[in-house]
Amino acid sequence: MTQSTASQLDLLKTFTKVVADTGDFESMRQFHPQDATTNPSLIYQASQKPEYRYLLDKVLADRRTSGLSGAARVEDVIDHVLVAFGREILSIVPGRVSTETDARLSFDTQGSIDKARRLIALYEESGISRERVLIKIASTWEGIRAAEVLEKEGIRCNLTLLFSLTQAIACAEAGVQLISPFVGRIYDWFKAANKRDYVGAEDPGVQSVTTIYNYYKKFGYNTEVMGASFRNTGEITELAGCDLLTISPDLLGKLSAAREPITRKLDPQAAKGLDIQKVSLDEKTFRYQLNDDAMATEKTAEGIRKFAVDIVKLEKFIAGLL
Repeated sequence: MTQSTASQLDLLKTFTKVVADTGDFESMRQFHPQDATTNPSLIYQASQKPEYRYLLDKVLADRRTSGLSGAARVEDVIDHVLVAFGREILSIVPGRVSTETDARLSFDTQGSIDKARRLIALYEESGISRERVLIKIASTWEGIRAAEVLEKEGIRCNLTLLFSLTQAIACAEAGVQLISPFVGRIYDWFKAANKRDYVGAEDPGVQSVTTIYNYYKKFGYNTEVMGASFRNTGEITELAGCDLLTISPDLLGKLSAAREPITRKLDPQAAKGLDIQKVSLDEKTFRYQLNDDAMATEKTAEGIRKFAVDIVKLEKFIAGLL
């Protein structure tokens, strides 16, 4: 495979683990990603499609005799739906699936721990080992503390809605398996704030992930960096070499069709030679630094609100079926 004949997607896979950001099984079969990520928005969208109705119908039939009622019954069905989608995804991808906890638990450490344990128990009851599952939790102080507990139990976590080096450092110090910095949402904020576009390496989202990646590699953290939430293929190719990149089917298609050469932009050996100062964080410092970063504060809060809205939509949809 040469630069001239290979697609950009094929070339990217030589530098970076490619992850599908979708609840659509056919896209995964088409683009052969290593892992897949889901969230309440993607599961809600997929659950509306006739081709996935068999998953819902099976869960509803299986849980008919659960003995639960009201909100507890809806929550039980949703947990089983999330795991049903995850199991299907794991029959397609060779690696891991990310399954999200309820965004309304973002400031509830114990609630997040309990939900993660519940989801992992359901996966294990269905024959899926916990090593193949990442539990997605928002990168709040409380979420990071929950992940710290879960990681010690062998429950791997994906800290999502991450917009700053401060959040990333706290995650690494907590021994989190993986973080998902949101490239496109950072770009959106700066584009709106400064009323200008950004291209290539000047993209603030690209710069944020590059800074986090270099910090991790400089100081030898094992936490994986997975760039997420992309607006265009340029953001993706500028992050070639990142540990993982989770990409929507639309952008996977564009990368698959493109033949322009790409080169590795992020490199662990190069990062080790950079002059970077180590940062010490406690809760007070974390909260102050996050508060001092208007973009990170606003986008984290907005992301939690949006994911919470989608879990409520999913609840109403499931309640209607019940």
